[in-house]
Amino acid sequence: MANLNTFKNITANLTSSNTTLYTAPITSTSIILMGQVTNITSNTADVTFALNTVSANTELVYNLEVPPNDAVNVLLGKLVLQNSHSIYASSSSNNTLKITLSVLETLN
Repeated sequence: MANLNTFKNITANLTSSNTTLYTAPITSTSIILMGQVTNITSNTADVTFALNTVSANTELVYNLEVPPNDAVNVLLGKLVLQNSHSIYASSSSNNTLKITLSVLETLN
């Protein structure tokens, strides 16, 4: 018997290209519980964080400034992803921002 709920942490270094961070499995509904972006440099950088559905891409934050040696939350609440929906992000410069997502997957 499969687990009803699975918790996952996803981490990535962001680049200036859109990076798909997570895609909801076909058999599950996913809830993004937390999304935090950390600037690991002494220079300001911008982050774009977006939802990709079958029919549209929607930026949840666009060019949000992340101060040097600081962090920002890119989600103010929880975000539900239906199967095959995905989350992607990018940075204004390479090797400056790291992202962490906390995800709950629940079987449909």
